[in-house]
Amino acid sequence: MISREDLKQIVMLGYLTDEMLDQLLPITELLHFDKNEYIFRQGDKAERFFMLQQGKVLLEQRITDKITVSVSAIKPGYSFGWSAMLDEEFFTTDAICAEACEVFSFRDKKIKTLFEKDHSLGFIMSQRLLRIMKKRYNIRTEQFIKTIRHHPEISRLF
Repeated sequence: MISREDLKQIVMLGYLTDEMLDQLLPITELLHFDKNEYIFRQGDKAERFFMLQQGKVLLEQRITDKITVSVSAIKPGYSFGWSAMLDEEFFTTDAICAEACEVFSFRDKKIKTLFEKDHSLGFIMSQRLLRIMKKRYNIRTEQFIKTIRHHPEISRLF
């Protein structure tokens, strides 16, 4: 059974009051995945938001049928699959377990219904989600700039 203390271990949820966490408990599911198992694939319907309790998840982007690039590694306490929270219809990456994982999950419709009932909860969660997105955006921007600077042909232009 998932406890309030379990949810407090998730960075995104650590800013919520005990009362807010108690509202999340009935809609939180604990899912188990094996090493190399996909949690979702690029193009799957985005119907769940995920928070890693244990294990390691890689977010990968398929470039071609034979080439996949790892864009992020999720460690315990962090969340992924935020397309489901943003009314995105489909996931844009693959999420694959680098090791056996335990994952908390909210179904998109249930969490959105809860946000409509408790706007304070919705506001705090939205703010935390925006921080995650900004941080990941900054990391990817830095990676992109570094790649451009080190590209042999482009670096000659500097």
